[in-house]
Amino acid sequence: MDGFSVTITEAVCLGASLAFSGICYYLYRKSRTTADKLDDAPHFTIDGKLKDILKATPGACLQYAVIEGAVQPVGEPLRSHFQKEIFGVLQKFMLREHRLVWNSLSGSWIDREQVMHQSVNSVPFVLVGSDETAVRVLCPLQASGVHMEITHEKFHQVNYSLGDIVGQYFSGEKLKGQLETEEMLKVGATLTGVGELILDTDDTLNLRPPSNSAQYFLSITDSDALRHDLEDMAVWWKALTVASALAGAAVLLWVGRRYYNHLKVQREWEQLRREHERRRAENNIENACVICLCQPRDCILLDCGHVCCCHSCYQALPRRLCPICRQNISRVVPLFHV
Repeated sequence: MDGFSVTITEAVCLGASLAFSGICYYLYRKSRTTADKLDDAPHFTIDGKLKDILKATPGACLQYAVIEGAVQPVGEPLRSHFQKEIFGVLQKFMLREHRLVWNSLSGSWIDREQVMHQSVNSVPFVLVGSDETAVRVLCPLQASGVHMEITHEKFHQVNYSLGDIVGQYFSGEKLKGQLETEEMLKVGATLTGVGELILDTDDTLNLRPPSNSAQYFLSITDSDALRHDLEDMAVWWKALTVASALAGAAVLLWVGRRYYNHLKVQREWEQLRREHERRRAENNIENACVICLCQPRDCILLDCGHVCCCHSCYQALPRRLCPICRQNISRVVPLFHV
């Protein structure tokens, strides 16, 4: 690759494509594996037979199982700060600030969000089956999935004075307002749990994060909807992986095409050099014309005085400039060899 180099832009594009493809493929495999594990996980009804099943299982533990039941608190539930008639076992309050920031590249205002305050409250709770059999849910805040509903959402818009508006255009930032949201896992909601199901020494049923590194889920949707969501996510990550790989392949093809053109030019120059050497050898001319390489030098170019070409090539020059020093040629004197 003598004389050929990859540009910085091409190297950056190729590296970014490879890195993004690797990340997307990792996330695709993770989503695909999780969906397959969820598809293979056994489904159990929360009833009196569940304890018998676990007693007959080695270690009284099912590493990955799916259960579904109604949410009930162990003790006093949490009350919504905004809807006093709503009770729950998980509560998440978030205050987010929204600003418009001027982007000089796009020439437009872009919305920027910043979390100003966030708090999460929880109380112990169980999933109750049809015959009042209960399964206690451990570490619910570590679970993935949509397991809380929005119980309150309000946007507090900011009112501006004329001075504020002028200052915003100079600073490049506009404060839109603050969004206040509250989410809760309500008492009585049907919840699907996917994790490790164990029968504890005190004869209580517990659902906890799996010890085999599988993903822990709590969702207000059923297991089929949860599996479809994971499969859709896997499809998206696969599509992004393919698109990024194709972009990297396009960069490689572009670099390969440039390298091919570079080799083609080198071959043409080498062929031209060999042709000139061959013609000089065939004519056996010691002082050959530097232009045609086949006729003797038979003229003197003035005023520079260079003897470098034959008279035929001199007449064929597009501009009257010396081929050696590029000075103007005022006249030509014939050269006679004795």
